[in-house]
Amino acid sequence: MDDPSYMEVGSFDARYRALLETITTLRPALHRYCARMTGSVMDGEDVVQDALFEAYRKLDQFDESRPLKPWLFRICHNRCIDFLRRKGVREKTEESAAQPDETPPDEPNTLGVGKAVEHLVSSLPPKERACILLKDVFDYSLEEVAELVDSTVGGVKAALNRGRTKLAVSPPVNPATKADPELAQIVQLYVERFNRRDWNGVRELISDDARLRVADRYAGRLSGSPYFSVYEKMPTPWKMTAGEVEGEPVVIILQLDGEVWSPMSVIRFVVVNQHIAHIFDYSLCLWILKATPLHFRKVVASDASALDSSRD
Repeated sequence: MDDPSYMEVGSFDARYRALLETITTLRPALHRYCARMTGSVMDGEDVVQDALFEAYRKLDQFDESRPLKPWLFRICHNRCIDFLRRKGVREKTEESAAQPDETPPDEPNTLGVGKAVEHLVSSLPPKERACILLKDVFDYSLEEVAELVDSTVGGVKAALNRGRTKLAVSPPVNPATKADPELAQIVQLYVERFNRRDWNGVRELISDDARLRVADRYAGRLSGSPYFSVYEKMPTPWKMTAGEVEGEPVVIILQLDGEVWSPMSVIRFVVVNQHIAHIFDYSLCLWILKATPLHFRKVVASDASALDSSRD
């Protein structure tokens, strides 16, 4: 998932952050596409982070006479394909090899409404998934889709036909994800110690060579970052709670909103040998909160009791 060179950048410079400012309005769309391609809102954001840093490194190759959006979508698409390949996802042999890219006589009708379809495509092979998302959800033309996925118009039509037919005949049912009990336990310990500002206790949970990624701000070794002090100096009241995103145990940061602690952001861990090896902090990615339900324990400021709750 991670580009090693990207993970050793440290604090991002002003030029990169300026680039991010110029594409603020595109970020939710890029995340939406990558989240549906990868099947996860957090994996999708990680892919977007990698793609944007790749775009930054290639800015000198960008033709300024062309629109920026398709160029960024192309980089995001290629990163998604790399991600899926690393996860072992492949085009099924009987569909990609036995069925050549032939243009069907008539393009089949678009399936349903974009927002409904985009939640069903994760079971499709990558090309079919990408074509349906780009054509039926993001409303790109066939020619634009062909350029983005490095195919022909005929190939895109064939992929659309196969994908739409599969979804129409047998809409997939996404199985429930089982939470990792070891990860859930470490998340709970991290939350308890962080809320007590027990920094030594927090560090006991983390490996010596742990990596940190704070979206849009930092990527590198945790030991070389001011990460904990940033939270310690936050001016607004905050606390952490254990929760889940798409069945995965995560840390949810809450801020005081009147009498209720409301979700502000999400932190994700990768655990290796019972220690936190990677921390992914999505504090600046507000679109993640809107993209999926967050399940956490709701705490009212005037009432110390905790009630099981979820945020849609």
